[in-house]
Amino acid sequence: MRMNGDLIRDWDSFHSVFADVLGFPEFYGRNMDAWIDCMTYLDDADAGMTKVSVPPGSVLTLQIDNVDSFARRCPEQYASLIECTAFVNWRRIEAGQGSVLALSFHKS
Repeated sequence: MRMNGDLIRDWDSFHSVFADVLGFPEFYGRNMDAWIDCMTYLDDADAGMTKVSVPPGSVLTLQIDNVDSFARRCPEQYASLIECTAFVNWRRIEAGQGSVLALSFHKS
C-alpha cells in the first residue's frame, strides 16, 4: 500500500490521508489513539476498522513516498507515525498476536 507523504501538511491532513487511503470508519476519532485502534485490526476484516485488510498472520507494508519532505515539514506527525506503528505491533504481541504493520520509506 502506498501513501504520498507530500499530502500530509498538519494533523488534519495526516488523519484525512490515512482515513482515505485505508478506509477508516466514519466514527474515526482523528487522533492517534483512534489511529492505533484502527491499525490494530488490519488483519480482521470483520472488525470494520479499515477497508484495507490483510489475511491473519500477514503484515501490511505501508510505503510512504516523499518521506524526506514529510519528515522535514511535519516532524511531529512523522515521529508519531513511527512511534504509533511500533505501539500497534507491541500491543498485538502483548496479546499473543503477530505484528501487523510495517513501514517502508521512499525519498523523493
